[in-house]
Amino acid sequence: MNNAIYNFSVPVNEPVLEYLKESKERTELEKELNRQCKQEIEIPLIIGGKEIRTGDTGKVVMPHRHGHVLATYHKAGEKEVAMAVKAAKEAHKLWSNLTWTIRASILLKAADLISTKYRALMNASTMLGQSKNMYQSEIDAVCESIDFLKYNTYFAGRIYESQPRSAFNQLNRMEFRALEGFVFAVSPFNFTAIASNLNMAPVMMGNTTIWKPATTALLSNYYLMKVFTEAGLPAGVINFLPGRGSTIGNNVLKSKDMAGIHFTGSNATFNHLWSEVNKNLTAYKSYPRLVGETGGKDFIFVHPSSNPDEVAANTIRGAFEYQGQKCSAASRMYIPQSLWPELKKLIVDMANDIRMGDVTDVKNFMNAVIDEKAFDNIRGYIDYAKESKDAEIIAGGKYDKSEGYFIRPTIIQAFDPQFKTMTEEIFGPVLTVYIYPDDKLDEAIDLCDNTSPFGLTGAVFSRDRVAASKICDRLRYAAGNFYINDKPTGAIVGLQPFGGSRASGTNDKAGGEFNLVRWISPRTIKETFVPVKDYKYPYMKEE
Repeated sequence: MNNAIYNFSVPVNEPVLEYLKESKERTELEKELNRQCKQEIEIPLIIGGKEIRTGDTGKVVMPHRHGHVLATYHKAGEKEVAMAVKAAKEAHKLWSNLTWTIRASILLKAADLISTKYRALMNASTMLGQSKNMYQSEIDAVCESIDFLKYNTYFAGRIYESQPRSAFNQLNRMEFRALEGFVFAVSPFNFTAIASNLNMAPVMMGNTTIWKPATTALLSNYYLMKVFTEAGLPAGVINFLPGRGSTIGNNVLKSKDMAGIHFTGSNATFNHLWSEVNKNLTAYKSYPRLVGETGGKDFIFVHPSSNPDEVAANTIRGAFEYQGQKCSAASRMYIPQSLWPELKKLIVDMANDIRMGDVTDVKNFMNAVIDEKAFDNIRGYIDYAKESKDAEIIAGGKYDKSEGYFIRPTIIQAFDPQFKTMTEEIFGPVLTVYIYPDDKLDEAIDLCDNTSPFGLTGAVFSRDRVAASKICDRLRYAAGNFYINDKPTGAIVGLQPFGGSRASGTNDKAGGEFNLVRWISPRTIKETFVPVKDYKYPYMKEE
């Protein structure tokens, strides 16, 4: 038996490759894109390590060419959910008792497979299925996925080495048990890495999962599942269930063995899951751990001392990278009147300069929004602004879904700080700006703090460092990830653990050890070497 005590070194974050013309990575990626464009695959359920085909199917299409089918997928029904619950419970017996370094080795192998053998595969499937450009896919599907896997092994080691102090005549120790049951992982369309982490963070700590992937991210998520299997993940540790959220969720939540939910998605969906858990609370073996990141109405606050060029470049990237479909994307902005004329010209010119189209054209900074439902929702906000006297569209405002779900980067100037697009989450390439008088700085900070129910990310720009610090303090609850002189997106695993509170979720910080702690149930064990033999206290024996 190997009784060595082992801890992993602090990981080095995966380097982001540049994909310059004629580079090895660019050549391999273009070849893989061409291969995937020419095929239509079948995506089954994977339950207990077995592929299941139900015959109830749907299609996976390219958002930027929605007439192009990439895959046919099978949908889970009530029967398959029951099979997944059984498989997860069975796998728990082996997986939760396995030496933690063996679990870690599987995660590390998956990371290396993504970094090498499957880098092009993961990038191409994310680009085509989720309409991401090369850079956005590289930082997500490859680099962030790898970072989550590697850092989670490191964080697990730090948790496991934490032990209580022992005193005279006793030995105290702590066991870090997996939760008693399975974790329900519900993943979003916008980040392949999040889909990986929602499963692999609980899995690293000995749990098994039932995974409901987003239908609009099935291509990359299916390939992720295949990578995990090749890395050595035992059958049933993760059970892959595409299908209708209501069918899967309603049946999963009825199981007495549902021990936790790991979720990223809409506020409304997480609230519904929380409500359903509450209804079933007395049926569960234990109180389920509910961990969720739900979105935001993220802000950029501009101080009068700011550099307009720096503000403009970071605004455009923060608002329009990946079509604004990041939960951290800049969606509202507060600008002092003194900087507005110069800043307006800069951001409008940059927005108008953006090229958008197919992901295979490297000159396109933006691509399509994820599907028709999203397109129609975003279009509704743009049309509302067009018709309102309380706002003016100063850039973009155009859209077309004839071939793909394309929406031009849109900037709205709101004359009312409570205008609809300043307060509601849109999740698309729409930025609303409000211009405040320079002498009303304090009132503008209060507006920023109180306008939105969310509290995910935010940024302040200021060359006055003392002013930036004061604004940071004033907005301490407005953002779980706060940026000074940087865009409010781009959190890196291990460097900026990610998550927000208020209506943005439980703030359990993916990319840090805080998240992993939620997936264990500690047990304290005390051993007494020489037990007492008399129930009386010593002073009771005095004459």
